[in-house]
Amino acid sequence: MAIVIDRAASAAPRHPEKAHRPDSPVLRKPDWIRVKAPVSREYAETKAIVRAHGLHTVCEEAGCPNIGECWTHRHATMMIMGDTCTRACAFCNVKTGLPGPLRAEEPDHVAEATFKLGLAHIVITSVDRDDLPDRGAGHFAATIRAIRRASPDCGIEVLVPDFLGFREQSLVAVLEAAPDVFNHNIETAEHLYRRVRPKGDYRQALDLLDRAKDVWGRLHPARPPLLTKSGIIVGMGESDADVVEVMRDLRAHRVDVVTIGQYLQPTERHLPLDRWVTPEQFRRFREQGEEMGFGSVFAGPLVRSSYRAEEQRLAAEGGSRAVAH
Repeated sequence: MAIVIDRAASAAPRHPEKAHRPDSPVLRKPDWIRVKAPVSREYAETKAIVRAHGLHTVCEEAGCPNIGECWTHRHATMMIMGDTCTRACAFCNVKTGLPGPLRAEEPDHVAEATFKLGLAHIVITSVDRDDLPDRGAGHFAATIRAIRRASPDCGIEVLVPDFLGFREQSLVAVLEAAPDVFNHNIETAEHLYRRVRPKGDYRQALDLLDRAKDVWGRLHPARPPLLTKSGIIVGMGESDADVVEVMRDLRAHRVDVVTIGQYLQPTERHLPLDRWVTPEQFRRFREQGEEMGFGSVFAGPLVRSSYRAEEQRLAAEGGSRAVAH
């Protein structure tokens, strides 16, 4: 029987940790940041499938501006382990608080939805679950395996948390299940981490991405090297030079794919927007990333980590270095 989650059932505030922050006005968007309201039949069908299986998507929970385009192409990014995060990153619109227990049936529901959507590539992400002994790694692995059973030819990308305090064991658990792409977003420059990602650690994020290559090689010695990926959000206080430095660090840690997109302040209580980055500057970031040797660089105001993810993967595997605007 289909499970439907009532997202309006809880009266708890979405961001209790931000309740006492001073308001920072949400600035008017420039002309180059415009999206159409989602009205297509395919969008409605995608939404119905997600709802029927009781699933959460980062597209909705994080307020992604590309939801209309992506869902029209049936590309929904599944967010497992609930809709409540144990972290409180200053830029993120995902609800924070104490999460509920894991749903043992969720991996199968994700797999069923993936099959019904007819996806050739699926991105699976999650809230941070610092409350769980393995930080949710086993649930990621179970979801990967369930998708493999239902859709053997579907490419699987995991966008994982940092597995704080349980990194090595969590990497082994996730990578034993053999995803096609391993993604962890670096998000911003090192000197901004205390303000932007107070529970995160820049160097540990880089090490996670680098270590994933080694763990994969040990677990799957006969397979090609693991494709790794990371994302940067601009407009949170960094300079152009900072963005270039982050890309250099990612390449030094063997990351294959990078995405760069504009920060869009969700509410007045979130991190204030520092600047609007122009499409011309995004093109320069893309050119600089290509010169560094990334297999794929997607850079643009509305680019997000899972935006056109299959295209990103194919570009990296084929070396075509595709670009998104």
